[in-house]
Amino acid sequence: MAKVIAVANQKGGVGKTTSAVNIAAALGFNKKKTLLIDVDPQGNATSGVGIDKRGVKFTTYDLLVSDTKAQDIIVQTQFDNLYVMPSGIDLAAAELEIVEMSNRAYRMKQAIASIKADFDYIIIDCPPSLGLITTNAITAADTILVPIQCEYYALEGLSQLMNTVRRVKRQSNPHIDIEGVLLTMYDGRLNLTQQVVNEVKRFFPKKVFSTVIPRGVRLSEAPSFGMPVIYYDKSCKGAQAYLDLVVEILKKERKYG
Repeated sequence: MAKVIAVANQKGGVGKTTSAVNIAAALGFNKKKTLLIDVDPQGNATSGVGIDKRGVKFTTYDLLVSDTKAQDIIVQTQFDNLYVMPSGIDLAAAELEIVEMSNRAYRMKQAIASIKADFDYIIIDCPPSLGLITTNAITAADTILVPIQCEYYALEGLSQLMNTVRRVKRQSNPHIDIEGVLLTMYDGRLNLTQQVVNEVKRFFPKKVFSTVIPRGVRLSEAPSFGMPVIYYDKSCKGAQAYLDLVVEILKKERKYG
């Protein structure tokens, strides 16, 4: 049965989609059959694994607003053990369309129930907002992974995210937990970086991953080639960091599983 991890932070530019894509790809590389669910209307996770959004029949919009079967939305990528549920711009309208539905917070959880046995991991790339789509993702998830950039105002807005997690825990998913906090855009040469690290560790005691994601040109270039960074340039620091992060996730799973 798949473990479902939602990658979420309503603050944009924190490496959320980059992390979702590369964690999913690195899990696949480690022989874990992995599904990446793109529920960001921008669809960057979809194109980041080489899928042309114009060529797909169904998207996560159909998953949320209709009775389309999850199996019919899944697309196999060219990468090892990696599958994707693509997104498209029409997803932006989904929040308005599901708001009147009685099961509006459970649409995704119910839709993916039939495929959880087919995968080892399901990674959900959430939109940079705290609306109904993100609520659906957190309701469907076992854990939430929070990327935080090592820059000024790193913790800005995180109290709202934690309030959303607490609300979902109270109303629709009592078992949701924090998978971990991932420090991105790390530059150890800067004093500010260490200040942010210390601040984040105070805010999330014992929840910060040991692995940090550095700034890197190759990490920035990979999406434009429709490739996770471990397939674009496995030797670069960014690729090695995501591979290390997935080893950390898998070790934790063995320890507590």
